[in-house]
Amino acid sequence: MDSLFNILKRKDYDMPPEVAAIKQYIRDEFHAEVEVLLREKDIVIVGRSSALIGSLRLHGPHIKKAAQTDKRLVFRIG
Repeated sequence: MDSLFNILKRKDYDMPPEVAAIKQYIRDEFHAEVEVLLREKDIVIVGRSSALIGSLRLHGPHIKKAAQTDKRLVFRIG
């Protein structure tokens, strides 16, 4: 049986390319930081203000294109 240390040592902690692309797009276009959660069927983007999230919703197609994904984008205020 593997120890917890060995299991965590083999885990890949690199950021998925979709997440990195979304964060970079938002950083470049909006000069803001967001949290991005990658799930099986969708991508959740969490921002601090409703104004930012409202603007991101309008840029949804551009964000999907930047991330090269067909997953549904979910926007949340957090």
